[in-house]
Amino acid sequence: MSTITLEEILAYHHNGKISLNLTRDLKSQRDLSLAYTPGVAQAVKAIAANPDTAFKLTARSNLVAVVTDGTAILGLGDLGPDASIPVMEGKAVLFKAFADVDGWPVPLAHCRKDGANTGPTDPQRIIDTVLAIAPMYGGINLEDIASPACFEIEDRLDELLDIPVFHDDQWGTAVITLAGLINYATLTDRPLNTLRVIINGAGAAGIRIADMCKAAGVVDLVMYDSKGAITTNRTDLTPHKRRHAVATAPTALTKGIAGAHVFIGVSVADIICGADVKTMANFPAIFAMANPDPEISPAAVAAALGNLPYVMATGRSDYPNQINNVLGFPFIFRGALDVRARTINTAMKVAAAEALAKLARQPVPDSVKLLYPHEQLEFSTSYLIPKPFDRRLFVEVSHAVATAAVNSGAAPTTDLPQLLTSLQQRSLSLS
Repeated sequence: MSTITLEEILAYHHNGKISLNLTRDLKSQRDLSLAYTPGVAQAVKAIAANPDTAFKLTARSNLVAVVTDGTAILGLGDLGPDASIPVMEGKAVLFKAFADVDGWPVPLAHCRKDGANTGPTDPQRIIDTVLAIAPMYGGINLEDIASPACFEIEDRLDELLDIPVFHDDQWGTAVITLAGLINYATLTDRPLNTLRVIINGAGAAGIRIADMCKAAGVVDLVMYDSKGAITTNRTDLTPHKRRHAVATAPTALTKGIAGAHVFIGVSVADIICGADVKTMANFPAIFAMANPDPEISPAAVAAALGNLPYVMATGRSDYPNQINNVLGFPFIFRGALDVRARTINTAMKVAAAEALAKLARQPVPDSVKLLYPHEQLEFSTSYLIPKPFDRRLFVEVSHAVATAAVNSGAAPTTDLPQLLTSLQQRSLSLS
């Protein structure tokens, strides 16, 4: 890909990336009477009599609020709600382009401690604000909210609302990482419950990656943070870290990685080196996902392991096996919205990861190969995860999530074969 200039980037964002499109004509007096008075009163009465009717008579069934306070924007940190808007608009673009979900940015000011617009997040202010706006939306996508407040906010909103709530910074990376891990296990013929996994980074993404790995069957998992191994004898652990504490482990990451099958990094650049990778088990997997610079570069891994087999994944688009959240959240919400799921539970997240992994093992259509002319898109160490522009994701992942929602009781009974047919037809009209 050629270099993108600052001028190109700012021009692309000029006047924003999203707008309102009408789904009905307004070209005559009759149209006006249907859209507004007097006709709109009948829709109002129907919803007043049965609030659930709002999902049929308004845009709510396909509308997701992309909510942030701007405390953890990308890897840039706390830059506030105004600066978050381009990212929230970008999220809305991805929702629409990949899954035909209408996302709308909701940047929140004055949701810090004492109502200020700087400083730590006040979870209760965000919770109260989202509860207040929820009647317009079919789902809530939380975004760029700093840890640890993000855990409480998602958990409480999920408990209080009867629509899906999903914090992509927690779960998005976790779902895609699990898909890669499943296919690594397939390539190496190592069941998930036999893998020794090391995670470096115990923020929102690291904690949820650990949750997803364990939900899928991983047993031997040790987490590291900036102070070393997360063990039960430490007195400085948050409740979420304590859930993953182990009795004993080498304090230093460079010692703990020895003999591990899998290293997963969601931390900082250059935290490990080639010599560390050499101490891992045969045919290791290195998921180095710090952005923009990974925990170890693919070049350093290649130099250390030479012609030995290994798997390398990063968060970057200029290397194979990009762990990219766009493979998850649009289709997770598509499946959840289509069956009116009340939540996005673990079963639905695991189903998304399994569908992604399965799709990567299938032959890739020529239309997708044309978009990636310099890559060999066949299931292998360099192709563990599907590409974002593979339109089969819309059908396969969305339907897997919807099926898991129904089967787990998170959604009412639905004609799933009919939904599959509908998704296949709708996929033809995606932009």
